[in-house]
Amino acid sequence: MSSRRSAIPGFNLTLGVTIFWLCLIVLVPLSALFLRAATGGWEHFVQSAFSPRAIAAYKVSFGTAFVAAGINAVFGLLVAFVLVRYSFPGKRILSALVDLPFALPTAVAGIALTAIYADTGWVGSLLAPYGIQLAYQPQGIVIALVFIGLPFIVRTVEPVLADLGNEPEEAAATLGAWRWRTFRSVVFPEIAPALVTGFALAFARGVGEYGSVIFIAGNMPFKSEIAPLLIITSLEEYDYAGATGIAIVMLLASLFALVIINLIQNNERRKRGL
Repeated sequence: MSSRRSAIPGFNLTLGVTIFWLCLIVLVPLSALFLRAATGGWEHFVQSAFSPRAIAAYKVSFGTAFVAAGINAVFGLLVAFVLVRYSFPGKRILSALVDLPFALPTAVAGIALTAIYADTGWVGSLLAPYGIQLAYQPQGIVIALVFIGLPFIVRTVEPVLADLGNEPEEAAATLGAWRWRTFRSVVFPEIAPALVTGFALAFARGVGEYGSVIFIAGNMPFKSEIAPLLIITSLEEYDYAGATGIAIVMLLASLFALVIINLIQNNERRKRGL
């Protein structure tokens, strides 16, 4: 009785290389992170990772990342819809601008945003007389995260919209459906999994973002200090166990958020019979 052969040539070899590479790139560094945090003892881990300052930094990092991802989910969907459904002069330029945050160094983005939204900047100077301050506030962090997170939403939703085509919308229109109902009942259910995926990617990127946020945040403890900055501060004080403790809390919280988002995605796919 002959054994069943895999359709992929060299499957055993490629599987072994894949597992080895994932262990080398992902599991080994994460294991080292936990081992380093354990060197300071459980008491030091709790004091560093769950201090009032650390908890305030978690709230800022996760809260601003969630708000920014939500804003991008709305406006990123709008941008993707325009790029897919309409043809207009300068469309390729607009599409290229969407990818600019990928190519632009994050520190450059942070400096540029600070120069624009500070009280002396182009936008900040117009808002300052009304008592509205964006830079050096949590609002400034949200602006920076919206900037770097937009491509994740657009590039995730765009191919799904393109594959969907115009036929379902035209069929709904012939049945007398209004445009909003067509979008809500026909288009949105098809792009919802991709939108949730883009949201998860933007959220994950925002939680760990440092370069574009550090200049516009203000870095005031208990107000606008982000968790990555607190990790850097601990490293500068040679508190390696404390820094890895904060990093572990961020890692576990991010994994928990991603698991919840994946469960929502799978539930949505089961409802649609995929």
